[in-house]
Amino acid sequence: MRSVTGVTAVVVLVAGALGRGSAGYRAGAVPAGTGVVRVRVAPGVGYEAFTVRTSHRSARVHVVTADLDRAGVGAGLLYPGAVAARRAVSRMGEDSGAVAAINGDFFDITEEQHPGVQATGATSGPAVLDGLPLKGAVPEGQRFGWTEPPGDTDEDVFGVGTDGRARLGRLTLRGHVYTPEGAMVLGGLNQYALPVDSIGAFTALWGGVSRARAACGTDDHRAAPCTDDTYEVSVRHGRVEAVSDGPGAGPIAPGTTVLLGREAGARALRELTPGTPVDVDYRLASSVPVPFAFALGAYPLIRNGRLLAGLDAVTAEPRSAVGIAGGGRVVRLLSTDGREGASSGLTVSELADVLRALDCEQAAYLDGGASATLATRDPATGHVRVRNHLDHDQERPVPNGIAVFSSRHRRALGQAPGGSLH
Repeated sequence: MRSVTGVTAVVVLVAGALGRGSAGYRAGAVPAGTGVVRVRVAPGVGYEAFTVRTSHRSARVHVVTADLDRAGVGAGLLYPGAVAARRAVSRMGEDSGAVAAINGDFFDITEEQHPGVQATGATSGPAVLDGLPLKGAVPEGQRFGWTEPPGDTDEDVFGVGTDGRARLGRLTLRGHVYTPEGAMVLGGLNQYALPVDSIGAFTALWGGVSRARAACGTDDHRAAPCTDDTYEVSVRHGRVEAVSDGPGAGPIAPGTTVLLGREAGARALRELTPGTPVDVDYRLASSVPVPFAFALGAYPLIRNGRLLAGLDAVTAEPRSAVGIAGGGRVVRLLSTDGREGASSGLTVSELADVLRALDCEQAAYLDGGASATLATRDPATGHVRVRNHLDHDQERPVPNGIAVFSSRHRRALGQAPGGSLH
């Protein structure tokens, strides 16, 4: 028996839903508690549930393990069709043909500090969809829901590379707006918040939600007032098509890029008139050498088998997280029960302890609270169902997540094998 930051656990070796994979990991090594449940979801994908004792009561933990080395098993971005949109994890999982799914990044859920400004539902961190940049990270002070340990940033992500291996990394927006007068640095891509004095680009992937929120707050304070010093320019076919004194709303046509400037960025855009040649160029520069096939904002808990310093050991909440084992060949999706019933959730430190006990060499924290949702496809019914008990028994719509796919199930549904939901 060992005590680890409030979680008293015995690591028990059980057969597990996957058995011993080619990566040599212990698929069924779980912190022992009571009521262990194991289900084979698909070839190479298993679900386990167990209860761990904690200093504040107990927590019911739900884990999906996916062997990415298994033929036909893959992972992708769960995505509702627009950056500024939300749908239930179970519904996105059902429609995409996923065999398992979990909620993703923290997001812009409320704008109580900015009366009259619509919450966008967009996530805080960067995202990659099918190998292409989907959005950038908001400024550090504009993030929702998570105060990271020292050394973490709003650019941290979890993803799977084009080599099929899961990894943590960072994605930094690099971009410019080129005009006859010179180049201007691009400060944002499909983001609910832009840095002060910057210019942000919005594409058709943003959706139809108002862009007004992007001019609210500052780099350090999310609740700071919105600025009135804004200007918007629509670029199509390499030329300015239209201009506006303020942020707009409604769908952006494919092939059109809307540039929104605030403060100094707005003053620079006011120099552009309809017909002016403009070229917008951007990418998400990665801290890892292998390009991401998909990625989403996630905040590190474990690096190289070691828990990060400064993880909260006091507040127990429903939690979601993703772990990496077997040198990136194994992905574990973890969520806990909500605040209802006997489960009290976990502190962030306890969450990291459980992930380490599950042999995770790397792990990252996802959105929690009422967003914490883990779903799998039921082998008996063929439909996706939520596995954890939800906070207030309600499934909260979320803007993205991580999906696990099995080519066999997607073929049965008449869907092409692939990674992401469109």
